[in-house]
Amino acid sequence: MNIAAWAKAQNLTIAYETKLGTAVVAKSERILSGASARALRGTVQLVLTSPPYPLNRKKAYGNATGARYKGWLEEYAVALCKLLTADGSIVIEMGNAWEPKLPVMSTLAMESLLAFKEAAGLFLCQEFIWHNSAKLPTPAQWVTINRVRVKDSFTRLWWLSSSPNPKADNRRVLIPYSKSMRTLLKKQKYNAGQRPSQHVISKNGFLTDHGGAISSNVLNFDGEIPESVIVGANTESADSYHTYCRSKQLDPHPARMPLGLAAFFVRLCTEPGDLVLDPFAGSNTTGAAAEQSNRRWISIEAEAKYARAGIGRFPSLIDENENGAERQP
Repeated sequence: MNIAAWAKAQNLTIAYETKLGTAVVAKSERILSGASARALRGTVQLVLTSPPYPLNRKKAYGNATGARYKGWLEEYAVALCKLLTADGSIVIEMGNAWEPKLPVMSTLAMESLLAFKEAAGLFLCQEFIWHNSAKLPTPAQWVTINRVRVKDSFTRLWWLSSSPNPKADNRRVLIPYSKSMRTLLKKQKYNAGQRPSQHVISKNGFLTDHGGAISSNVLNFDGEIPESVIVGANTESADSYHTYCRSKQLDPHPARMPLGLAAFFVRLCTEPGDLVLDPFAGSNTTGAAAEQSNRRWISIEAEAKYARAGIGRFPSLIDENENGAERQP
């Protein structure tokens, strides 16, 4: 499917576009219904998104609050599934929520995830934990004032699919071997046999160099970040996005997904040429990750100021010879 032709045929407001993708300014409810959705049906390989969290107070970027969030998110499940290929995936980030004025967690995020899953008959492929060490010590009342809780520094990402066997290949997200594994591969010798856990390690099971270690479902980083691994904080201040926002006096989106995090799932669940969709694009990290990995992409963002600021994630669209003016697509 030609994405540019699709956007033009649906008379959509386009913030910017590249050869691989299009950033649309619209409420995702509009795009996921009617003719625009029918034209996308069965073409999306990966939906990767971070919808507004199920908080108990309103944020600047907009979010349903309290129990309303559950019904709001459930409405998206069936619509998104209709867009997927037969072996397509949905990866959704779900933040934590706390009960109002109480030092106890809310189960709203889990309830919403289950409602989302059941509404469209999805399979839960795997749970991921993204540890963000740069997160502020929240909830502040209980962590920094009353000191009765520790800071909440992770969110979950849930990988779902309408098929129990979605397209995926963990060889696309290998990480460097540890020092001990490199030594083992060099010596070609280790202690095989049964372990206390009752696992039996074969004589040759760990002697083949596969180009890297298999990633785990705990997404973190320690020191340098290898090209293939995801992660870390979302506080980068010197990347092209922040540089662009400062040059144009634009407010960066307040809830940004790290580029490496999006790149991990794009590589894991898709191949070059596949179509990736983010219906809550924010600063368009998903589109940027897809672009860098030679995947086609569509991003949808309701707030025009955030959608247009996302051009900063695509340096090729900025004409440096004309003081940072955007090139016309």
